[in-house]
Amino acid sequence: MTDPGIEAIRALLASRPRPTELAERRRRLDALGAQYPLPADVRIESVTANGIQAEWNSTPGAEASRAMLYLHGGGYVAGSLLSHRSMVAETGRAAGLRCLALDYRLAPEHPFPAAVEDAVAGYRYLLDQGFAPSRIAIGGDSAGGGLTAATLVALRDQGLPIPACAWLISPWVDLESTGESMASKAASDPMVQKPYLLEIADLYLGGIKPRTPLASPLHAALHGLPPLLIQVGAAETLLDDAVMFARRAGAEDVAVTLEIWPEMIHVWHLFHPQVAAGRKALAAAGDFVRRHFR
Repeated sequence: MTDPGIEAIRALLASRPRPTELAERRRRLDALGAQYPLPADVRIESVTANGIQAEWNSTPGAEASRAMLYLHGGGYVAGSLLSHRSMVAETGRAAGLRCLALDYRLAPEHPFPAAVEDAVAGYRYLLDQGFAPSRIAIGGDSAGGGLTAATLVALRDQGLPIPACAWLISPWVDLESTGESMASKAASDPMVQKPYLLEIADLYLGGIKPRTPLASPLHAALHGLPPLLIQVGAAETLLDDAVMFARRAGAEDVAVTLEIWPEMIHVWHLFHPQVAAGRKALAAAGDFVRRHFR
């Protein structure tokens, strides 16, 4: 049975095609997220996290000792605190914690490894604020999902304490876009296509090799990472990114929960006010995080 909510989003996306200019692309993604007003009980507090603009996002009942570092999607070239604010608010509500959304630097103005450096700095900020690693989660979608994986690898390699768990939504972990689903799901994915991914990968990489582990964490050593929840839609070109990464991490003894959601498109969570599966996926992520906090 076709999901009516996701069909409405398909129609919305068809009416707002991705522009060619980067500035217009950024405005389009912000508008897609900002179309949903925040509930009245959401509290936003702007902060500077080790020199990086960020904001705390909380709802009633959030435990002050628990936090999630959230890394937005947008292909490393777009996305902002605004584009993901509604989704982040409901994530915090589902998990019973405060979310620190990070406005990390974007390419091409700031190519790799700027985003990874900022994400690590954001995590260090949480540690400096007194949060125990066992009460910190990291989450992100699309490029933010790949950045979440890269951040975990960087934290491990730098000898920093690892967070309790991580949540990867439709993660972009292979900047070469080699997955078979790039072709097999091209007709069903209204958001992400291989030529676009290769274009923005070049902007982010800034001339480095696409298999560089912290840029494409599919090629990183993954041992020692915390439990992972990976959620991906069955209609995504990035389906194989999620599946390949789950396989790689599991083979290196990482506890992985992989959820493939029928009919869902890339980061359907963004549209949770209209898509019941988006609300259910956020609730599942909240449950996962709660179970792994100590």
